[in-house]
Parts: sequence; C-alpha cells; structure tokens
Amino acid sequence: MIEAPTARTYRRRAVIAFWVVSGVVGLLTGWVCSSFWPPVGALLFGLLVGAVCGAVVFALIVAWPVLRVFWHWLPEIGIAVLLLRGWSTLMASAAPLVSLLVLLTVVGVPAAVGPLRRGVVGWFLCLVVRHRLRVCFSAFVKSRGREAFPLILWARPTPAGERVWVWLRGGLSLKTFADEGQTQVLAVECWAKTVQVASASPRYAALVRFDVTRRDPLRDVVVSPLPGNLPDDFESVAPPSSTTPPFGLDLDEVAEVPAAAKTSGTRKPRNQPDSTVSFSGTDNSDYA
Repeated sequence: MIEAPTARTYRRRAVIAFWVVSGVVGLLTGWVCSSFWPPVGALLFGLLVGAVCGAVVFALIVAWPVLRVFWHWLPEIGIAVLLLRGWSTLMASAAPLVSLLVLLTVVGVPAAVGPLRRGVVGWFLCLVVRHRLRVCFSAFVKSRGREAFPLILWARPTPAGERVWVWLRGGLSLKTFADEGQTQVLAVECWAKTVQVASASPRYAALVRFDVTRRDPLRDVVVSPLPGNLPDDFESVAPPSSTTPPFGLDLDEVAEVPAAAKTSGTRKPRNQPDSTVSFSGTDNSDYA
C-alpha cells in the first residue's frame, strides 16, 4: 500500500522530470535534425521526441513506488513462478501418480536430510531478513526526515545466521547503524540474538555488512580423533595447567603449616640496613 504523501511527492517529481527531459531532449533532437531537415520540421520532430521521452520518464517516476515493491519481492515472485511453472509442466507431461511421487521426493528429501534441510531454512531466513531489515530501515530513516532508504544488495546464510550486504544512500553512514541501541533494535526486528554492522569494502564507505547472529556455532562439544591415534603405552609429559588441581595427592596426609604471626610495633625504619647481613674479611682497600 502506497501512502498518500509518498504518492504526491513522486507525482511532483514526475512533473518536474517531464518538463526537464522534454525540453532537453527536444532541443538536442531538433538541433541535430536541423542539419539535414528544414528548421520547422526539425523543431516539430524534436518536440515530439522530447514529449515521448518525458512521458516515459513521468510514467516511471509515478509508478516507481509500485515498481519498488515488486523489486523488493522479486526473489519470492521468481521462486513462485518457477514452482508453479514446474508443477504445471510436470502434471501435463506425467501421470498423476508419478507427479505425486516426484513432489514427495522433492519435498521429502530436503526435509529428511539434515544438511539439505538446514540449507533450505538458511536461504529462507535470508529472504525473511531482507524484509525485516527493510522495515527497520524505513522506520529509522523516516524518523530522521529522509526518503532515501538503504539498498539491500545480497544476503546469504552463515553458520551463525545470515550476512547481508547493504549500500547506504546519502545522509547515512556506518555509525548510524553501529550504535549499540540501534543494533539491538535491528536484532529485535530480525528475530535474532545480535546484529553486528561492519564495513564491507576498503574503498567504498557506503558498502556495509550486517551480520545477523541467531546461534553460537562453537558451543557444541567436538570430539577430537587425535587421542585414538596415540599408542597404548603413551604417557603425557605435559605440565598440568595452573587452573587444574593436582591429581593423585592425599591431602589428608599433608601437614598443615601455620602462618607466621605478625608482631605489631616492629616495623623497620626506611633506609635502615638489615642486621642479619654481615660482611667479613673485607677492607676498604679491596674497593679502591
């Protein structure tokens, strides 16, 4: 649904673009055609070409809010068209029982095999994250009084979630979305745990990357196969860790050593030599 203020804004821009394009294209076309046509004929032809080009630009700008919605949903529309086209072709070229078996195979194998199922779910979440980020961008940009929304380029699944590349428009920067409060809003909007924003290009500051984290891929315990390759008589000589208590000790047999009691009023003055240190058999002549 296109809001009324947005429609009026684009209609106003379309009118301005129509007159600008019509005038520029008409004058250039008439000037080029005047070299081999009569001036009146060249002028009329230039005005006609300019009006046609201006009308095309006018229609594109007025319809851009609707075309933008189709552009946002282009992957979903393409997938739906391919599925419907494939299903209709299969039903027309095969028996109903064969078509049902093919459908069960196409749907059941990815659902039963873990890697395939996780891959399908990951790409589905990429499609969802694109729309969730777009909703958050729309609310955030409108709150700042702007109309140029960031352009979402591509999204792909990662072991932790999804990664989305975004091209920022004028008036926005990486710092705009990198604040802790804004990243928390993005995480809530994307139904995720955290969202991290970082630069995606050393050359272009407008290209940024959004890393959506849904799970921790390092929390599972991975059993190493290396101990199985060691010989049976192998003895470790590695020193124990400082955080690991010693093993094989009977602490009940260890005698407890009382701490030395500190006597009060026996503090040694500063710069006073220790009385227990003595030098024997030395003379000043030894240091001359």
